Amino acid sequence: MKIVTTDEMRGLEKATDAAGWTYGDMMEAAGKAVAAAVERRLGHLSPGPVVILAGPGNNGGDGLVAGRWLRAWEWDVRVYAWKRPGARSDSNFHKLAGLGIPLVHAEADADRTHLRTWLGEAAIVVDALLGTGVSRPIEGDLAAILTLTREAVNERSQQTGQAPAADEDADTAGALFNLTEPLAELDRLDDLQPGKVEVVAVDCASGLDCTSGAVDAAALPADLTVTFGFPKHGHFLGRGPAVTGALLVADIGIPGDLAQAISLEMATPRAVAELLPARPITAHKGAFGKALIVAGSVYFTGAAGLAAQGATRAGAGLVTLGVARPLHAILAPVLLEVTWLPLAHDMGVLASDAARMLNEKLAGYTALLIGPGLSTEKETGAFLKAFFQTEEPKAQQRSAIGFAASAPERSASKENERPAGPRTDLPPLVVDADALNWLAQQEDWPELLPANSILTPHPGEMARLCKLEMDAVQADRWNLAVSRATAWNQIVVLKGAFTVIAAPDGRVRVLPFANPALATAGTGDVLAGAITALLAQGLAPFDAAVAGAYLHGLAGDLASQEIGFAGVVAEDIVSYLPAAWRRLSGR
Repeated sequence: MKIVTTDEMRGLEKATDAAGWTYGDMMEAAGKAVAAAVERRLGHLSPGPVVILAGPGNNGGDGLVAGRWLRAWEWDVRVYAWKRPGARSDSNFHKLAGLGIPLVHAEADADRTHLRTWLGEAAIVVDALLGTGVSRPIEGDLAAILTLTREAVNERSQQTGQAPAADEDADTAGALFNLTEPLAELDRLDDLQPGKVEVVAVDCASGLDCTSGAVDAAALPADLTVTFGFPKHGHFLGRGPAVTGALLVADIGIPGDLAQAISLEMATPRAVAELLPARPITAHKGAFGKALIVAGSVYFTGAAGLAAQGATRAGAGLVTLGVARPLHAILAPVLLEVTWLPLAHDMGVLASDAARMLNEKLAGYTALLIGPGLSTEKETGAFLKAFFQTEEPKAQQRSAIGFAASAPERSASKENERPAGPRTDLPPLVVDADALNWLAQQEDWPELLPANSILTPHPGEMARLCKLEMDAVQADRWNLAVSRATAWNQIVVLKGAFTVIAAPDGRVRVLPFANPALATAGTGDVLAGAITALLAQGLAPFDAAVAGAYLHGLAGDLASQEIGFAGVVAEDIVSYLPAAWRRLSGR
């Protein structure tokens, strides 16, 4: 499913109109989709009136069509019009009048008495004021209408014990984000509280810039947004998620082939299911790949275990865990399915000689993960240098914790360092966590990695790799992931709300998950293990990254639905990986 800017969407609508499916046809389909979403979500409860806030443009026209359909389905519909309609919306105003639907124009309600009364009675508010049409700060009558509506919704919510709608200071990912493809999958609200008001946004919440994700101070946050044709950038960027609510993408007749040139895509359940490897009944463990994971330290013992469990639960036939030797005795009693490669260490962190031991065992593995929990000790840096084939100075004294040596040490050792270029004998590679932190300190570090290795940075690690501040990373996540994947010739999995995965050839996938339950220690280790498992099973690197990250995000959603956001830990994500696989594949 493509993700588009507002300008791209206008171009698609124009091309569709030119092909014979007119703007009027698209408006009718859009309005009916909004009405169907309301009926599906709340119709079984017969909760009360629907108040439609209608603007003068196409978005208002969509809302008026929705009102007509809802009235035909015996809903109590009321329309509050901000301005007189434009040409495309005018005919829909006349159709509403013929149905006896109450209509109040804002200019005739200067003290907002009608609006206050209707909002006090409403069960649903349909926001059809602006949609994608926001282009400047909201002020005047429109700001007053939106502010009054938001305050009324919040007051009703507080009376029923519900959380108020998000304001301009809200977090961007304060709730589970749901993207559903077919309308039939939109969950009903069986637990709707008496008196609770649902806000349904038409295309985009009013006040949301649907390209940048910027949110006006007067914006009206939605519980559900019904968007048309394709999701928009602003639904996922900046503070957009905070005012979008659950997102439903409705088909309004735009041919899919018109959007083929758009590279940005949402990963969908159907597409990911097609990536998952088959599990034939005649298979043996060798058929599902052999994953080698180099992880953990005395400081982060659990990271190794979580990465290994992520790999086993994501279907790898055999998982070997390479750890500093003391960790074996700690982890082996609780990781019964894993085989072991105890490695040389210095006080519980991998030492340079571990690279030689690791190299001797690489043959036969179909994927390699390196990095989770290794630590940033200097000895770890020596191991990584030895492994990625840059010579380590003959003698160094231990300094403070951290990869970087002191200035005199760097000066003395520089002439002894020898960039060796990428190794050609490695299995398909996933680089995570402290291995990324080490790479970020090396000059020309992309030259150390085989092409199309999978890098899995969180925003802080991405900032270090790019020599940027983290705010700069978060402000332009999608473009940054794409540009750096191309420049580095690697697969980049930039983690966070709506994780983005980019390939050097320009392919991009965004995941439909923004779940605070995943913002806890160890979930990234599970993700790295899951991606490695799929890589080991023979998926191409980009496909393994997309499928592994999707399984991980879906497992987080399933865990949250059962446990709640606050109580989920990384091991819960591990436990729900098989259920996520089954949800996608049916097996």
